[in-house]
Amino acid sequence: MVAAYIMVKANTGEADRLKNTILDIDDVQDAHIVAGDVDLIVKVQVENPAEVKTISADGIQGIQGVEDTQTYISMD
Repeated sequence: MVAAYIMVKANTGEADRLKNTILDIDDVQDAHIVAGDVDLIVKVQVENPAEVKTISADGIQGIQGVEDTQTYISMD
């Protein structure tokens, strides 16, 4: 299994709505609204790294209100 963390920058006031929408995406394990440079941290658990790209690029980045994402694949 591959675990990855996706940092999500949201439009102002959109974090709560985005969290709920992101949690509905298959293989998303958890999502947290956070303070700092990003607005949400999303954890995904998938079979291979290509699936991380699908979730990030096709799933999360396609949601209205998402400004930017950064994805980090766990090494352990």
